[in-house]
Amino acid sequence: MNKSSGSITKQAVIGLIALAVIMWLALFLPSNTFSYWQGWLYWAVFTASISVISAYFLKKDLTLIANRLKAGPMAEKEKSQKVTQAFLAVFFILLLLFPPLDFHFHWSNVPWLVVLVADVFVVLGLAVVFLVFRENSFTSAVIEVNTGQNIISTGPYRVVRHPMYAGALLMLFFTPLALDSFFGLLFFFPMLLIIVFRIVEEEKFLTKNLSGYQEYTKKTHYRLIPFIW
Repeated sequence: MNKSSGSITKQAVIGLIALAVIMWLALFLPSNTFSYWQGWLYWAVFTASISVISAYFLKKDLTLIANRLKAGPMAEKEKSQKVTQAFLAVFFILLLLFPPLDFHFHWSNVPWLVVLVADVFVVLGLAVVFLVFRENSFTSAVIEVNTGQNIISTGPYRVVRHPMYAGALLMLFFTPLALDSFFGLLFFFPMLLIIVFRIVEEEKFLTKNLSGYQEYTKKTHYRLIPFIW
């Protein structure tokens, strides 16, 4: 870890504040109203969850935080993954922007109970991500193998080989529903396809560059969803 702990902490806190502000703007500018309780609830649930996760690892595992700070298309080494990350970013933005527009124009109406259940699943998805982070300090936002990295086959890695993507996809699927939009789900499915492509490419890279990964794939059979794939 090249950066000082103070620098990592400062960068992480600034990034967290920026994410909260950008997400608030993404929810309430398109909706054109503050009377969007679904947006307020989702924003509170998401930012609180991310803040708790960040605070935990800022105290317990700065190596993980440093690895997670390397993010975005430009941080990737392979051109195909730069493109993949760019598309993921675009669809994630659309996933956030469309539901407030849906709310504003009343295109769909999600029952309030479904909204609340969806928020619970958003938290569960982020909880899975938390468990992955706690199990594996080398969990990076880009496809790479770091010095000293080894195979992790415990915790959520016993269930599927890419549990972080599983948790993230759970959170992403329920995000439009939590934001009172059925139509917003249309942007989830391209993200799913892109992540499936990313997983396939990541496994090729790990098989080639991470000792013992091929043996691990024989023990943990499923990549993303148990008994399916």
